[in-house]
Parts: sequence; structure tokens; C-alpha cells
Amino acid sequence: MRLHRVLFFLTSIGILLLGAAVQTALAGEPSDRPTASTLRITGSSTMCPLIAAIAERYRVLRPELRIDVQCGGSDRGIRDVQQGNAEIGLVSRTLKPEEKGMFGFPMARDGVSIIVHKSNPVENLTDEQIRGVFSGKIGSWLALNGKSDPIVVVLREEQKPVTELFVKYFDLQGLLKGKVLPGDNPVTIAAVGADPRAIGYVSSGEAGRTAAVGSPIRVIPVGGVLPTSRNVITGNYPLTRPLTLVTRDLPDGAAEDFINYCLSPKAVDLIEQFDFVPYED
Repeated sequence: MRLHRVLFFLTSIGILLLGAAVQTALAGEPSDRPTASTLRITGSSTMCPLIAAIAERYRVLRPELRIDVQCGGSDRGIRDVQQGNAEIGLVSRTLKPEEKGMFGFPMARDGVSIIVHKSNPVENLTDEQIRGVFSGKIGSWLALNGKSDPIVVVLREEQKPVTELFVKYFDLQGLLKGKVLPGDNPVTIAAVGADPRAIGYVSSGEAGRTAAVGSPIRVIPVGGVLPTSRNVITGNYPLTRPLTLVTRDLPDGAAEDFINYCLSPKAVDLIEQFDFVPYED
């Protein structure tokens, strides 16, 4: 992770340098200027476990600071920051045009993985086959050289960033057909892991972590490419998104210190432990 500079961007005008925080970020240590006794962080369920782990480590350095990390989705993170209900929002997607004026600090990259049950014999699917499955045009695994079972399509909620990216890439606007399961990545992973006929899509980091500890799921390549760290970094894997810390104003005090810590070498090992890819500018 190259940390020779700290970046933030305004979606309306591009990328600017956070000059005052450069030395702090390079050192990887918080400054001695936090001004709040509680730092409120809300948003992306994909990012929440990572940020909570970083917060636990950071508390050793700032025991007087209470860090409250809550999930609820990227839209909540944006809304809470805009309304002043949180100092930092967690957003697992690109900022939208209507969110202009916010400050964004990308800290990692994640992919969106298509998952099936571990026992499913289908190893590869073309983009057209994936589009056919999730639009309902292909309803049997037999048509994909699998077993003679119906395909059970598990969908995420429409407003979820994983759904937005998935729909955009496969040109599935208004075409998704399947069972929508409200909730976060673990809900979809549990559903696919419990049904050999199922297929779904989730955070690549979450899929990697749960598969590593025994969840009976398997990742299907997209365009013949798996979402490995190298493929995400190089852009060879097409379904990727930034994991971003956002603020309403240019951060200072405790918010600035914590953001700098998340962008520093002190957090890289945790980012990798959660199967995300450290962000490189």
C-alpha cells in the first residue's frame, strides 16, 4: 500500500490533497488533537467488521476515546454523516453525483463474488449464462452442465451496493428474478451454503473469509477470472468497488486521526485479514 500521500476527493470536482494530515498518515500514528469523547461511525455492513477491528487496535492508543461503530448499509452511512448523526460514514461503493460535496477517503478495494454451494459441479459460467440465470431465462442447472435440479436464485436487496454493481455489470436493470433475502452478506452466504441448488452474490472479502473457516460455498469466476487480491489490484476482475470512509466536512480532531490511522501501514494487516485489498492511489 503506497502511503506517500493521503487522498480525498469531492465527487463534483475530483481529487484534492489532504495536506495537513500527510505527516500523520505517513507516520501511521494518531496526532494528539482529538476533540471528541465519542467518535460515531456508521454504514456499510461489508466494512463494519473491519472498522470495528481497527477501532479495537486504535483504542490502545486512544483509551479516552469511545468509538461507536454501527452497520446499516452505505446509504445509512451517507445519510448519518449528512445529517450530523455520525462523524464518519462507511460506503462500499462509488459516491453518487447527488452526494457531491462530501469528502471520501478510499482505504481498500473489494470485489463482488458469485457463489454456489460447494457440492455444485458447475465450475465456470459465461457472462451470458450468468445473465440468463439471474433474469430467469435459465432455470435448471442441467442447462449449464450441472445436475438436473432447478436453480434457486438468491438476491440481495435492490439498494445494496453489491446489487447495484452486479446489475450494472451484467445489464440486468429491471430483469432480476429470484428470492430477495433482506439482510447482509452472511444471510446470503448461509442461504447458498444450505441449498446445493442455490446461487447468489456477495462481498468477495466476506465470501473468502467464510469459505476459509468451513462455509460450504464456492466462488464462480466472472469472465474466467477469480477475485483474487492480484486480480482486484490489476483490474483483471471486473466486479470491484472501493471501500471508502466519508465525512461531511474536511475532518479534524478525532475523525481525522482515526481516518489517518485507517489509511496508514498500521491497518494494512487487518485489511488483508478481512480479505480486502489495501487501496493504492
